[in-house]
Amino acid sequence: MCGIAVIVSGIKIVLSSLDPNFISPIPLLEQQTLFSVDDIKEVLRRRGPDSLGCKKVLLRSGVSSLPGGEQDVVAFVEDEAPREGKDSHMDGGAAKEFIRELQFIGATLQLRGINPIIQPLVDISGNILVYNGEIFGGIQMSSDNNDTEVLMQHLGLCCPRVSSPHNKAHTSGDRQSTVPELLSRIKGPWALIYWQSSSRILWFGRDAFGRRSLLVHWPTKEDPRFLLSSVSPHASVNESSESANGDGIAKIDFWEELPCGVYSLSIGALGTEDYLIGEVLKHDWTDPKLKELITWERTSVQPKSEDLCASHQKVYSRKEDSPLTPSILMESKLASTDCLLTSLPHRVMIALQESIMRRTALNTIYQATSVDYTNKCNTPVAVLFSGGLDSMILAALLDKCMNAKYEIDLLNVSFDGPFAPDRISARAGLKELQKIAPSRRWKLVEIDADLLKLTSETKHVMSLINPARTYMDLNIGIALWLAASGDGCLQGETGNDDTCGSVKYKSAARILLVGAGADEQCAGYGRHRTKYRNGSWLGLNDEMKLDMQRIWKRNLGRDDRCIADNGKEVPFLG
Repeated sequence: MCGIAVIVSGIKIVLSSLDPNFISPIPLLEQQTLFSVDDIKEVLRRRGPDSLGCKKVLLRSGVSSLPGGEQDVVAFVEDEAPREGKDSHMDGGAAKEFIRELQFIGATLQLRGINPIIQPLVDISGNILVYNGEIFGGIQMSSDNNDTEVLMQHLGLCCPRVSSPHNKAHTSGDRQSTVPELLSRIKGPWALIYWQSSSRILWFGRDAFGRRSLLVHWPTKEDPRFLLSSVSPHASVNESSESANGDGIAKIDFWEELPCGVYSLSIGALGTEDYLIGEVLKHDWTDPKLKELITWERTSVQPKSEDLCASHQKVYSRKEDSPLTPSILMESKLASTDCLLTSLPHRVMIALQESIMRRTALNTIYQATSVDYTNKCNTPVAVLFSGGLDSMILAALLDKCMNAKYEIDLLNVSFDGPFAPDRISARAGLKELQKIAPSRRWKLVEIDADLLKLTSETKHVMSLINPARTYMDLNIGIALWLAASGDGCLQGETGNDDTCGSVKYKSAARILLVGAGADEQCAGYGRHRTKYRNGSWLGLNDEMKLDMQRIWKRNLGRDDRCIADNGKEVPFLG
């Protein structure tokens, strides 16, 4: 998991294509801001503890080589340290500095690739990339590749033209891909900020389901900067009683979730007062299958009678000496073609198992990290574990995808000690997993907390869930944040005196599996049953469609921020 951000100063933002009513404030010479760059770095570093970097693009007026010598905008890339003698703005004969710049920040949790990288990446053409995501398909990659480096190479080959908000760049012959076309091909969760130097376009966005967080602050009079960040700095959360809503949760209007999609900020000519003008456009996805998934238009809403029959076929099981690979999965599919045509549960389990296999592959850089997985710690992957159906399925399938020599942590949070329903079901689930996979060492990490005593933790999580603001968001956020910390106890362990009891334990797993999206996709909420009773299959379909189209705003961004704050990778499987 990585943390990414950009701070854009000295640019008047035009949002007419997105919001005709938006009025951008004119950039100021001396901007009063709610938080500093260091505040952003602090929260991003928690997401990406392996490295932190910063680059600036300075935008200056210059003389164009075009006939007539019109003023143009020239971009310079420099390191974080400020440079003296930038452009100045004349006011009453006194020279004042007018800041026109883009500042990129990237914090990295590196799990893929051979060599460690430090974001932002800058290529020889002056393009800059900060990226938070994984590439599981759509772009050719080997097991030793780093996602960010490979994506940077492909982005550098993209066509630098943008002609409309619907991505209709006019080229002929063997044309290059556009940025939206390239990003539409990526299979996997991602959020991205990319500076295309030749066209002076800032590209940004997140995948079609919003599995990676990206917040936006459109310029206001209080803070005329344009901002993008994976997470909100603490200082931007107003906790004053005057801004509280009726539920007592602080009302926060500074940030909003960036809607899923690909956007461009094209920086044009100088304004009348030496500020730059930038137009924001949103671009269509170019993959028809992706559009079909987003709209949730299913070909069959009312199931046939044969679809409702339970399948008795067994899911493919890994032999101890035969690790699961895509080729083995394909052989399993081909051998079971007749079964797959009639067994929908079997098809779902195969797809889910392949997804887990891809997302938990232990790459070279991961195995070489400072954590010693060959001796003291042997737990690379953990599961956020309630003992419920979704977490039990994830844990059981994870067992089939990993060599038995690795331990698996099951992270369980309780606010009511051993009497909480999730704690009771988790202990029962542990026993079941030990029966079906006795050669695996399963560790149930019991994390106990008292909500009344979590004062500082609650304030911290309120910043993480921002711009979400309800008590439900806060309660879910605290539970996810505590679980992802992995800081709890193991029951029935042998202590220093060789007696069994409770032993303190902190999971070192950097990859966490979580069943987010299972209820929305499989109709697991009580309201789904109500919709079915009142509106039959069509009513249920409409409710599930609504769930999937708003999951980016209600769930995934919030969950990403709360879990990743512990420096963990969150491969949402939905």
